Amino acid sequence: MVDKYGAEDLQNAGRLKQIRMVAGLVNQQNRKAMPIIIGSAVGIIIVAVLVGLFTGLAAFLIPLGVLLGLLAATILFGRFAQRAQFAMIEGQPGAAAAVLQGMRGGWTVTPAVTANRNLDVVHRAVGRAGVVLVGEGAPSRLAGLMAAEKKKTARVAHDVPIFEFQVGNEEGQIPVNKLQRKIMRLPRNLRPAAVSDLNYRLKALQPSMQMPKGPLPKGARQPKMPRPKVR
Repeated sequence: MVDKYGAEDLQNAGRLKQIRMVAGLVNQQNRKAMPIIIGSAVGIIIVAVLVGLFTGLAAFLIPLGVLLGLLAATILFGRFAQRAQFAMIEGQPGAAAAVLQGMRGGWTVTPAVTANRNLDVVHRAVGRAGVVLVGEGAPSRLAGLMAAEKKKTARVAHDVPIFEFQVGNEEGQIPVNKLQRKIMRLPRNLRPAAVSDLNYRLKALQPSMQMPKGPLPKGARQPKMPRPKVR
């Protein structure tokens, strides 16, 4: 899908303009989304008006119906917008990092803690569940990459649980639109103080390659690794 608006445009836009741009993306992804959103809000308001008129409680039910209609529209719009966002970034390098950075719940995300020249990358998220390593790329290459990162992390994390997920559409991988839900369902194994201590210890692990935050534009080239200086 060709994106009409980029992530940078959405961030720089004003609030109302941002809503219009998101609505455009939602409509582009699903033509039925906006009619469903508007129809749900209007339907709730109409029901409230009719019930209010027949029961003599119009002064109470009509404002309540308007509030419930707006609430329903807001919830539906948010869900459709999230689906459109996932569709927009799916298949692009860095999509998993964009999802991780958008999670709520006090997660500390470090994109591309390790990577290779083939744009296979491993991202790290630290939270109440422990350490979550998320890889995106070819499964055959990610296996070794993630195993090495898990071993390196374990030396610092000690007994903290380490979870591993691969994002993609191949066998054994998780689609990007299900990653956030999968991680948010992990058990809370650490207290906030333990999470802070873990983050402090993990700062000693320097990423082997830096990547831009969020999904990379299609056709972008992987930066070359610096060659060691021979003295």
